[in-house]
Amino acid sequence: MMEGARPCPFCDAKDALLRNELAHARFDTSPVNPGHLLLIPNRHVSDFFDTTAEEKQALMDLMEEAKTLLDLRFSPHGYNLGVNVGACAGQTVWHVHVHLIPRYKGDVANPRGGVRGVIPARQSY
Repeated sequence: MMEGARPCPFCDAKDALLRNELAHARFDTSPVNPGHLLLIPNRHVSDFFDTTAEEKQALMDLMEEAKTLLDLRFSPHGYNLGVNVGACAGQTVWHVHVHLIPRYKGDVANPRGGVRGVIPARQSY
């Protein structure tokens, strides 16, 4: 599929680290932390809420495989999971992708609030 004037960067699964029938996983090319993976449905669909139940299950199945791989290879102390849906939520690639971000002790001064940090003033509560 085309992403504006360019081919969609997530439709090509050639760099897949893990895969199943409906989805694949690969390292993020601009990782937040070492081991940052993207879980991507094979079908070009832009909105997570438009994925089928089978695609959502395939993504969750890959999430389990990916966590096992990251635990062995990177030994993180925690994880953040995230999906950006729509421009207001920060989506910049219009093909669904779930971020699996390994977290490490000391990678930020205060990790409290985790994904709530998307709105910095609301992270601490």
